[in-house]
Amino acid sequence: MQNHPIPSVTDPLQYRAIGIVRGVYKPQDDENFTRGALVDSKGNEIDSVLLGRVITLIRNHVSLEKPHLWVVYPRCRNNQNLHLQITGIWEPSTLKKDLVEKEGLNESSSLQVDSDDLMEGDDYFSIRGELVFTKPEEKDIVIKIRQKPRNQQKKAIPFKVNLKGEVPINYLKHFVSLDVRRVGYQLLVEDFQIIGPISQEQITNKSRKILKTKK
Repeated sequence: MQNHPIPSVTDPLQYRAIGIVRGVYKPQDDENFTRGALVDSKGNEIDSVLLGRVITLIRNHVSLEKPHLWVVYPRCRNNQNLHLQITGIWEPSTLKKDLVEKEGLNESSSLQVDSDDLMEGDDYFSIRGELVFTKPEEKDIVIKIRQKPRNQQKKAIPFKVNLKGEVPINYLKHFVSLDVRRVGYQLLVEDFQIIGPISQEQITNKSRKILKTKK
């Protein structure tokens, strides 16, 4: 059972892009409740969309007038603009374990704690993937994330996340794990770890392993 909105890593080459953002969710309008923006304490409005079962939870049990700590997947629209997919909310002080299990929250929604505070602080992101572009002098970084296929018939399409920070160019085509912080509309690298070089064979083997476990 998880007691943190960001699950522990289970594989050295586990791809992911997940984070937590505190803010007020503002729907586009009544007819487009699932599309809107997260508004932070500084008034920055980040384009956002609600995913899956969190929609019911928000409609029935969450006040949209107050800021909450949202569990999000970052995406980059047009390779530049930050976009957030909201997959859950971290608020064990008000969303008790029985409510979360009944309504559904996200994959890490079984809560064992009563505190809303997280050691990493607000606006923390865990990004893990392949370094496909780095320009240290401009502090530009691009990480490719490979997703698990939802079913055996469809092939999951990789996506890229743009970050600001410095990773030496000699680590291109390496698998990296990055601790990232959102500042305004940008994701800034605070720390990174080089897991190792990545090859096409590793990618193929990883895909085969995923498909095998889904049978």
